[in-house]
Amino acid sequence: MASADEGLRADLRALLYEWDPIGVAPEPEWPRDEYDDLVDPLLAALSARAAAGELAVLLEAHVHDHIGLDPDPDREERFAQRLVEWWAHRPK
Repeated sequence: MASADEGLRADLRALLYEWDPIGVAPEPEWPRDEYDDLVDPLLAALSARAAAGELAVLLEAHVHDHIGLDPDPDREERFAQRLVEWWAHRPK
């Protein structure tokens, strides 16, 4: 089970770097753990069957409160929907 959990975490990290609201993913010197503090809350929300709107609120709060940028509600909503779809099609 631990390897499955790590696989989910790795997949989610990859998705977070595609979302990349601060634009650091292309930087080779940037730490690869930039969005790791979102992994557990997102996995918990997805496990609890959170809707995309709920995830978007979580993402917007993170962008504003932790990163210090103005969120882009459209970007966060699109990514939240992508997370819901990814979760629905994950290997079980």
